[in-house]
Amino acid sequence: MEKNTVWIAAIFMSGAIASFTLMAVAGRYISWELDTFEIMTYRSIVGLSIMTLFISMTGKWHHVKTKRFGTHLVRNAFHFSGQNLWFFAITAAPLAQVFALEFTSPLWVLLLSPLFLNEKLTRLRIIAGILGFIGILIVARPFVGSLNIGVITAALSAIGFAGSIIFTKRLTRTEKTVTILFYLTATQLVFGLICAGYDGDIAVPTGASLLWVAAIGAAGLLAHFCLTSALARAPATVVVPIDFIRLPVVAIVGMTLFHEPLDIYVFIGAILIFSGNYANLWAESKRTRA
Repeated sequence: MEKNTVWIAAIFMSGAIASFTLMAVAGRYISWELDTFEIMTYRSIVGLSIMTLFISMTGKWHHVKTKRFGTHLVRNAFHFSGQNLWFFAITAAPLAQVFALEFTSPLWVLLLSPLFLNEKLTRLRIIAGILGFIGILIVARPFVGSLNIGVITAALSAIGFAGSIIFTKRLTRTEKTVTILFYLTATQLVFGLICAGYDGDIAVPTGASLLWVAAIGAAGLLAHFCLTSALARAPATVVVPIDFIRLPVVAIVGMTLFHEPLDIYVFIGAILIFSGNYANLWAESKRTRA
């Protein structure tokens, strides 16, 4: 692997880290005006508009046809649930705590993949899962009164994202990335309209909130594009450690913008969660090269 390729991957990951952080900050700022379903609705409108423009400009509408709409629907239901829980969590818990618990998604994928992807649950994967669970306990500290609704929803959002990852893996065997992203934004717009409008009252963002909504929609697509581009240029064993920089970055942002204290237990737990993820990635990369 060339050094230039690694640097390009690192640049893409910097874009992903900035985009994920911007989503969290924007979500916190507009939470007083919009609920999570409304945020997801407007995010999907922005995302679908961008995808429609991109597909039209590149002439890729033939990729939108699919015979696996049911799998898209299940995948996007998991992602919609996880994203709604995540947007709620960032308003009810410190940003660093939410991001640390979000890093457990790959561990849930390890544990659930035997059921949905017919992958073996190896000894190392079990150890990785145990490390991750210990990390969760340290981050959440349910036995010392630190457990709250924000922590619970952050942990549940990771399970939602894990379900999304699992069904994305199944879709990538036959579907193009543009197809997956189009149905992601389209179906989540329908989900958002149903959930936000069940009471007949969907709030309309005003003033500066319009800019934050646009930022969430654009940053969501950009984050996944940057992450995918980085993985296309460098192994996951290189990309994942860079992605982990999200935690100290968002901790500093939370401290600076929202006066959130730096919690050493969050970092200790996150390091254990990361260690479990990385050990499994390292073993998988060795197995692939063998």
